[in-house]
Amino acid sequence: MRYPDSFQIEGRKLSPPLVLSPMAGVTDSPFRQVAKKCGGLGLIVTEFISVEGLTRGNLRSHEMMRFKPEERPIAIQIFGYDEVRMRWAAEIAQEAGADFVDINCGCPAKKVVNGGGGSNLLRDLPQLRKILTEVKRAITIPMTVKIRAGWDDKSINCIEVAKLIEDCGGAMVTLHGRTRVQGYRGFADWDLVREIKRNVSIPVSGSGDILTPQDAMRRFDDTGCDAVHIGRGAIANPYIFRQTWETMNGVEPYQPPPREMHELLLEFRDNLREHMPERGVIGRMKMLSAQFLRGVPNGAHIRTAVLRSQTVEEMEPMFEEYFAMAEIYGIDAELQSAPDEQAELAECGV
Repeated sequence: MRYPDSFQIEGRKLSPPLVLSPMAGVTDSPFRQVAKKCGGLGLIVTEFISVEGLTRGNLRSHEMMRFKPEERPIAIQIFGYDEVRMRWAAEIAQEAGADFVDINCGCPAKKVVNGGGGSNLLRDLPQLRKILTEVKRAITIPMTVKIRAGWDDKSINCIEVAKLIEDCGGAMVTLHGRTRVQGYRGFADWDLVREIKRNVSIPVSGSGDILTPQDAMRRFDDTGCDAVHIGRGAIANPYIFRQTWETMNGVEPYQPPPREMHELLLEFRDNLREHMPERGVIGRMKMLSAQFLRGVPNGAHIRTAVLRSQTVEEMEPMFEEYFAMAEIYGIDAELQSAPDEQAELAECGV
């Protein structure tokens, strides 16, 4: 099969047709920079940002919106219930320089749903229409929307919602094929992505369970979607976008040498230190280290020691030891790219 080399959002060509999914507590600017440097990304979506925080001047919310030029093209994702605040937040995102504004209608978290936002909007379509109408009127950049299959198995309405999004001027719809009640259990239903593609004329992207290049290629084959979002697979392996793009084009996928992975891990550390206090850096370094320090024979004890570290300085000699072993023994790529089970807990809207 010939795979798409790009997709378009209101005439803007994005290539490759691979998107970094929004993940709460993960896809902040430090991680986005790492993912973009690894290559193969056509679009980045920020972690979701509360419109209540943005429109009330919360500094943390505004900090989450900041990005560097090298992260473009970028969509800023917002969530909320009140159509007026959603409009204000979209205007703020546009003023911040976003290429697109993405509306979150997929997050299953109780705090978000209880406030009326996220996947709750899938069962309040009149309010969703008000939000989309207000946002579309307020901005000149494209509006995209992320949704789930429905609230539960008895109310699968993603096709109806996708048509509503198109009718309100949405420029792209992305489906994560699980219901709100399902959370992250089971598997995403990609048949629904195919059905949405058949029923709307705007671009359609799919999301859920993309952990390898082969997973992405199979979904392009099965659904005819315009793009694929990747979340957990990018935490486990930020090179997955480049490797997927190369595999789609019949090229042997790039396997980074240990030295490059070591340098990327340290670059991530430096990125984090620009954005947060050291206490936050430690936790985020452990997240990526848990994925990077895999695949070397007898290397599990190093990964365990890193996860027990109290400071970044404690971790760094262990990084040296691990990647020195990797230079000697090599890295089992299949094992190294295995997703961390706990990463799923950090996702929201993936």
